[in-house]
Amino acid sequence: MRERFDGVNQDHPADRSAESHDAARMSMTGKLRRALMHPLPERWGSPLLSVLRAVTAFLFIAHGTQKLFAFPALQSRAPVDLASLSGVAGMLEVAGGALLLVGLLSRPVAFLLSGEMAVAYFLRHAPREFWPALNGGELAALYCFLFLFIAAAGPGPWSLDALLRRSQRSRWAHGTDDGRRWVASH
Repeated sequence: MRERFDGVNQDHPADRSAESHDAARMSMTGKLRRALMHPLPERWGSPLLSVLRAVTAFLFIAHGTQKLFAFPALQSRAPVDLASLSGVAGMLEVAGGALLLVGLLSRPVAFLLSGEMAVAYFLRHAPREFWPALNGGELAALYCFLFLFIAAAGPGPWSLDALLRRSQRSRWAHGTDDGRRWVASH
């Protein structure tokens, strides 16, 4: 009968099952830790960036259509004057939101919309109260930082920007983009 240095008898079946139970428990603990730390596969990151961009843009467009067309609205009201600050904001929200929805010119548009939301926060909400929860500025602050993130991270793979980039790379690699080939050869 062999004994390990910790006094466990390796030949005894009860001791072997206790060891395998401990190993299984450690394995389950590792799996649980992994599941908690990484609940989604890493490869989902880029596609989910595209989903975040599109959903944010879709929701943002509704704020612009409320200003410009009074739709959707709980109570009927007249649209705002286009020459007013709210009118300009509505145009930025509809046009910029549409561009972000399809992922075209995403980085500069997202940066512009981030600035718009910062201005909206500091002009409309911050003078009322310091805390966003009390001044009604949570959405403006959240949109500001979502758009800033999109401006930094890019639109994700499901966007017209990504499609155009892939197409341009393909043309350049095959020598069919005359402008790039001319610059490269001269």
